[in-house]
Amino acid sequence: MTQTSLRAWLLTDAPQSRRQATAAAWYSGWLKLRGNTLAMLGLIVLVVVILAALCAPLLATQSPFAQDLGARLLAPGEQGHVFGTDSLGRDIWSRLVYGARISLYIVALVAVVAPLLGLIIGTVAGYAGGVLDVVLMRFTDIFLAFPRLILALAFVAALGAGIENAVLAISLTAWPPYARIARAETLTIRNSDFIHAIKLQGAGPIRIIMRHVWPLCISSLVIRVTLDMAGIILTAAGLGFLGLGAQPPSPEWGAMVSEGRKYILDYWWVATIPGLAIFTISLAFNLLGDGLRDVLDPKEAGK
Repeated sequence: MTQTSLRAWLLTDAPQSRRQATAAAWYSGWLKLRGNTLAMLGLIVLVVVILAALCAPLLATQSPFAQDLGARLLAPGEQGHVFGTDSLGRDIWSRLVYGARISLYIVALVAVVAPLLGLIIGTVAGYAGGVLDVVLMRFTDIFLAFPRLILALAFVAALGAGIENAVLAISLTAWPPYARIARAETLTIRNSDFIHAIKLQGAGPIRIIMRHVWPLCISSLVIRVTLDMAGIILTAAGLGFLGLGAQPPSPEWGAMVSEGRKYILDYWWVATIPGLAIFTISLAFNLLGDGLRDVLDPKEAGK
């Protein structure tokens, strides 16, 4: 093959072959995921929750903020309230579907910020090595030494209560595991033959990390993100339970559990129903994460 024909193949057939291989890999992964009953159950639950959050104005029977003291603490099913009412007469079903928006909003932001921060720190540490690697990893160890909720409480206490500050606090406590994973992946990649070939072509460290190292770390990070979603939701609910997350009268699930704990013995539904919502979405994320691990993790693929 001449140099001209080789260049023509690289510019035409090679990209098309890569696209076909990528499409085949995605399709094969989807078939494997679809064969996992529990993973599909988790995916269906998450899709239902997302659709409920998007269609909250259509699904809610009342305003989530409307108070009716004459209808306070009604049992589920009474006077048209599917899940009953809380201590201020607010419809729990309406507050649940609107509260899904808050939970998914927190999860989405943390799922973008924390992995990106961990990816940058981990790949830089793994590729650079030496003193920079030691400094960044010891910095990571400091964050890993503290329980996530305790560290999040400290950040929220310093930043102030609110959804945005809660998202920032959770992100600042969630990135260290991603940095560890990204560093481990980078250490196995940086001495590969194709990396040496790219260096010989004149590519700099930033280009190598962004164009060739990051894509190979994505699958491991996606698995970790999906498995971490349950912990993120629980941390957000814990902050809301302590009054440091979404502020009243926002229908945040953790705050709803906190309010209902005072009536747990006589009016169990006020705290139990939002608690079941937190449990359901956390379980769904865990089931989907296990399924994605079976699909994306090469060590699991051969089992």
